[in-house]
Amino acid sequence: MTARKPSRNAPDPTPPTTDVPLSAAPAELADALAGPATGTIAPTDASTTLPAADDAAATPAPAKRTKRAAVPPRPRRAGGQGVRPARALDDGDRARLLAGEHHAPHDLLGAHQIRGGITFRVLRPFARSVTVLAKGLRAELHDDGDGLFSGLLPMPAVPEYRLLVAYEDNEIEIHDPYRFLPALGDLDLHLIGEGRHEELWTALGAQPMEHQGVTGTRFTVWAPNARGVRVTGDFNYWDGTGFPMRSLGSTGVWELFLPAIGEGALYKFDICRPDGSHTLRADPMARHAEVPPSNASVVTAAHHVWQDQEWMARRGDVPVHEAPLSVYEVHLPSWRPGLTYRQLADQLPAYVRDLGFTHVELMPVSEHPFGGSWGYQVTGFFAPTSRMGAPDDFRFLVDALHRAGIGVIVDWVPAHFPRDEWALAEFDGRALYEHSDPQRAAHPDWGTLEFDFGRTEVRNFLVANATYWCEEFHIDGLRVDAVASMLYLDYSREDGEWTPNEHGGRENLDAVTFLQEMNATVYRRNPGVVTIAEESTAWDGVTRATHHVGPGGFGGLGFGLKWNMGWMHDSLEYVSKEPVHRKYHHSEMTFSMVYAYSENYVLPISHDEVVHGKRSLVSKMPGDWWQQRANHRAYLGFMWAHPGKQLLFMGQEFAQGAEWSEGHGPDWWLLDPSYAAESDHRGVRTLVSDLNAVYGATPALWQRDTVPEGFDWVEGDAAEDNVFAFLRYDAQGAPLLSVCNFSPVVRHEYRIGVPDVQGEPAVWAEVLNTDAARYGGSDVVNPEPLKPDAVASHGRPGSVLLTLPPLATVWLKPV
Repeated sequence: MTARKPSRNAPDPTPPTTDVPLSAAPAELADALAGPATGTIAPTDASTTLPAADDAAATPAPAKRTKRAAVPPRPRRAGGQGVRPARALDDGDRARLLAGEHHAPHDLLGAHQIRGGITFRVLRPFARSVTVLAKGLRAELHDDGDGLFSGLLPMPAVPEYRLLVAYEDNEIEIHDPYRFLPALGDLDLHLIGEGRHEELWTALGAQPMEHQGVTGTRFTVWAPNARGVRVTGDFNYWDGTGFPMRSLGSTGVWELFLPAIGEGALYKFDICRPDGSHTLRADPMARHAEVPPSNASVVTAAHHVWQDQEWMARRGDVPVHEAPLSVYEVHLPSWRPGLTYRQLADQLPAYVRDLGFTHVELMPVSEHPFGGSWGYQVTGFFAPTSRMGAPDDFRFLVDALHRAGIGVIVDWVPAHFPRDEWALAEFDGRALYEHSDPQRAAHPDWGTLEFDFGRTEVRNFLVANATYWCEEFHIDGLRVDAVASMLYLDYSREDGEWTPNEHGGRENLDAVTFLQEMNATVYRRNPGVVTIAEESTAWDGVTRATHHVGPGGFGGLGFGLKWNMGWMHDSLEYVSKEPVHRKYHHSEMTFSMVYAYSENYVLPISHDEVVHGKRSLVSKMPGDWWQQRANHRAYLGFMWAHPGKQLLFMGQEFAQGAEWSEGHGPDWWLLDPSYAAESDHRGVRTLVSDLNAVYGATPALWQRDTVPEGFDWVEGDAAEDNVFAFLRYDAQGAPLLSVCNFSPVVRHEYRIGVPDVQGEPAVWAEVLNTDAARYGGSDVVNPEPLKPDAVASHGRPGSVLLTLPPLATVWLKPV
């Protein structure tokens, strides 16, 4: 077996204090200390030995005084006495300590005052010797075997001491981890036990700190079913035998402060399960992790100096549902493959700002082992993925986006987690983060495990995680994934595969409570942040306040916004049809207005709609390449004008024809000027930029998204023409008219009723036409302002005659 070497995190060895000149020992004591050597205090010239004694032995009686030659000054021996063997450990304690099963290793290891002096006991496997160093003291401990070293020093109090640990080829001087008091306070433990620690990341995990005047790292982990827990890492060559943690009461929290361990150290927890077997686990609270496929946790601390104070101060000035919100959805690893967070900070903010989006939505950035999951199977809930850099690098990216005036939303996945044996599944040998009922725990669609939302500590873990991203990384919004799978006990389950709730219903009451608590906590602690639900059912009150009880007997879930999956499905179904057939599907474009104000909606064209055979947005469209692009542009114009915020996935802003792949990302080459069809794609990208520019400058398109007063149909029944026309109004009543022609023919002198403005007829002018030549269209436009005729139409006293371009959307405003 090879000798144990010192850690790279340990301090360099320093010379022991063996040459401090102190007074010589009395001659009578020297006579009394004659006997066989079992441990030594080394003076500068010779060692004095002491007969064996147990922990309770009294100080030896003075011996007969004799004359002795003068000796040079030597270091002080504790109380003038030497090292004596300590009482042997109880066989049970010794076995449990060596097996990693002891709940209180600090009771056995370290320095303890007893009758007769101070007992020192150290566990250092593979060490050849261990010596206690203090001021003027160098006391080598007795080797008890199995890496245990101990001794009794007859001294009045525990000194400030260090340990000199000698291995076969070197020696290191260290602080004894077992001389420190717990580094986690009673208030933290109380809040953890209550499930109310809103800053849980400051209490659990690996926290670099100074404790009792010594720099090191506090390791804490929640593992209530464990028989014992040890810290293992690169600092102990992944052998945690000498680093057992102590249990802190009934909370299930284990703690150990390790001096000299700092940032960059790799670690895991060696957990002894209830059956005595061991499992090596990454830290559930790790704030940094190794680059996958490696999976160790990494000690880290934040050093980024934020420069987004102006953004943070004003982001909550206007409620999100009354503000412009246009979102560009990004998969960071594939947006520009190979870029780090800091390199992305040089490119992404400028690109998004040029397109005019107000926010980016980042697909999950939490650490995940399998890149093909796109981040939706998380193992490191508190760690930004290290594929692109360290946590501070991610902070740098968020900061850069904020300084560019762009908000940051991240996808957050509290519904489930993968079964990787080094992560959360049966973390301490039993169901802990997952539900104890296997039917409730197993997610039927993804082969993952669902969180136990009814357990207070698990709920605390997730609620704190939500606030963590908002507070530690200045995130402006959380888009919560797979909410429907959380809300229903029978989600994707057949009869007999689920158990009704206490009222006999299918609602997951624990999940409801969790979501309400999460939203309430996030909004209370982080003004200006928005939470967004990806919820695909008709659950009542997703964006209703938690204290407002609905007809179903539940308070609202408390989200700020909800993805409108119905609008997405229906509208894509309509535009995928050949124009000749669209009249039979006309209601699919109008039905969304039946329920448009039941929730606060986002209109999502997300990553889910352009993968797995669904085709990209432009490729969903019928017709030849010109018609596909025209349909694509007309659809975006309809989408930006429809009530609700909008979200567009990367690559769709320039009409990428291929599906998205996480392996290579968007087809940027389509925008290369050397590509023959570059102008086709550039035109669509220009349209998106103009849509966002007009949108941001027109409150009618966003100020009253969630109230019926902000919308009025003009023409919703022109199925034969494939035409839709509607008005949007801002808070002052200023209108915008949107007219969509989803047929491939030009419609000349198409009469549209228009309202008076401030009681008078108004002249209307085009502010956007998706058929404009600069977008790649046929340039059928209305170049001159349109004066209303005194001809009643669509229930209005005046009307205008428009030229409707083929497969296009036109926006008009009063001049």
